Amino acid sequence: MDIIAALAVGIVLFAILGKVIALPFRILWVLITNSIVGAVILWVINLFGVGIEITFFKALIVGIFGIPGVIVVLIAHMM
Repeated sequence: MDIIAALAVGIVLFAILGKVIALPFRILWVLITNSIVGAVILWVINLFGVGIEITFFKALIVGIFGIPGVIVVLIAHMM
């Protein structure tokens, strides 16, 4: 009976460890995906003649903050 309990505890601990390790990768994946989407949004805005230089940091700002990030980048460009 002790072996079964130890096996069950080991499986639960292994599952929890897997979730803890996978969380930073999931956050990193979302950040990369949103940054690419942010760069595309800035590119589409540039099609209208705004002339914003697309850098990694601007795409990251738009990727993290979404539409408010686009507005912030536009306001910063206009200043």
